[in-house]
Amino acid sequence: MTDFDAEVDTAARESGFSGAVLVDRAGSAITAAAYGLADRRSAIAVELSTQFGLASGTKLFTALTVMSLIESGQLRLDLPVRGPLGTDLPLIGDDVTIEQLLSHRSGIGDYLDESLFDDITDFELPVPAQRLWSTEQYVPILDGHPPVSAPGAQFEYNNGGYVVLALVAERTAGQPFDVLVRERVCDRVGLDATRFLRSDELPQSAALGYLDADGLRTNVFHLPVLGSGDGGIYSTVADVSAVWRAFVEGRIVPPARVGQMLVPRRRSGDSALEYGLGVWIHRDGVLEIHGYDAGVSFYSLHHPASATTCTAISNTGTGTRALEELLARRIWQ
Repeated sequence: MTDFDAEVDTAARESGFSGAVLVDRAGSAITAAAYGLADRRSAIAVELSTQFGLASGTKLFTALTVMSLIESGQLRLDLPVRGPLGTDLPLIGDDVTIEQLLSHRSGIGDYLDESLFDDITDFELPVPAQRLWSTEQYVPILDGHPPVSAPGAQFEYNNGGYVVLALVAERTAGQPFDVLVRERVCDRVGLDATRFLRSDELPQSAALGYLDADGLRTNVFHLPVLGSGDGGIYSTVADVSAVWRAFVEGRIVPPARVGQMLVPRRRSGDSALEYGLGVWIHRDGVLEIHGYDAGVSFYSLHHPASATTCTAISNTGTGTRALEELLARRIWQ
């Protein structure tokens, strides 16, 4: 065991971490460990192969799917989304584009404004969770939120915008969004464990999401039964590393599209963290995706120059916090 392995192990055990950790370089593991229970009632242990929800980590998969449709000529970055939306969501302006939604610069109102909640478990879906089983079912809860700024004027993180992207992708390609993600991202690079899964019929290979550090209450009533463009995909630590490598190597969308995704668009002069299209960008080139939700926490960094990836995923809402500083330090070593 290396000193870093020991630090990870100590932090995980002292914090009660339940989840999986993987640090690898070009697919070769440097540190790999699993802790806690994927199913507390049945005492099923977490394994490195356990599938976890990624929450907003899903947004990279959404961006890649949209960019794939752009590459095939079915969409454009500068395409106003009003065309595919038709008369739905009338508060979204006629000049809001695909690129603005991808970069969180659309100015549209958000159905899930995270800035309004100190604890994300305080958010209550406006409809029963079981009604949200397809992207089209989101239309009523996306509606009625006035714009917060002019399109392109400022960066404002927006979950609803990524559901709108999923809706546009579905209507353009004529396929359900989960199928589009599977075919255009996962199947292209062999991500066999990465899928949108229904929370009310999770396979034994997937971890249940828990609201508290202890106890049996799960997140089944807090999240849509089937996710969409802003969250809800399940994956493993190995698949997360694999998608990073496939993304930066241009094996999902061509290198020119990858380059477009990695152009900073947040334009915040006082921040060391920028945003491209579906991915956070550190000033020194390290890339980041992360997600936090009721019963879900996820943090992953990738350094393209060294092909190093550091990932932690947990089935509690704040589970990765104790490990994030360690992983960040490792990626910058």
